[in-house]
Amino acid sequence: MSEVESEPSHDARPQRAGRPRRSEQALLEAAAAVFVTSGVDAPVREIAAKAGVGVGTIYRHFPTRSELVVAVYRHQVEACADAGPRLLAESATPEAALRAWVALFVEFLVTKHGLPGALQGDSAGSDALHTSFVDRLVPVCASLLEAARGSAEGTPAIDAYTVLRGIGNLCIGATGDARYRAADLVQLLISGVLAPEAR
Repeated sequence: MSEVESEPSHDARPQRAGRPRRSEQALLEAAAAVFVTSGVDAPVREIAAKAGVGVGTIYRHFPTRSELVVAVYRHQVEACADAGPRLLAESATPEAALRAWVALFVEFLVTKHGLPGALQGDSAGSDALHTSFVDRLVPVCASLLEAARGSAEGTPAIDAYTVLRGIGNLCIGATGDARYRAADLVQLLISGVLAPEAR
């Protein structure tokens, strides 16, 4: 970040551990939306305008771009994890819940695009984020897969980690090619995961 605005020193409060406060959540949601449309290098003023706040407010919460990008990533992981049980309770069928959640996961991967560059070679930070990603999202995916499979016999036992990795691989490069319909391919992958084994 470059255009830092000065802020009164008493506003530079340390961030609390755990989930972000509501004001921070609004900033993170605005940043995530901007990252999807303009990339992680989008001007801070664009994020501030989306959130309806001043540029200085962004810097007060997130002094560097890498801090903002990582916070958005963690926020999106939590939102994706929280959506699993909610979709399972609200959807018409467990399969519909799984497919809706997978669509959210694909959207999350678009937001994640550009994270390595934002971390600027911080391999330890990248590893920590990957660990939190696996710890939070694999169990959610596993519960949705189990519910969608139900008691069907002959369904191949592909584990949740493999499914998420497969989805991630299908989404590589999707943001740079408007003709590539990764979301459609991902839904076909889910159809294959849920299909009975060929006899």
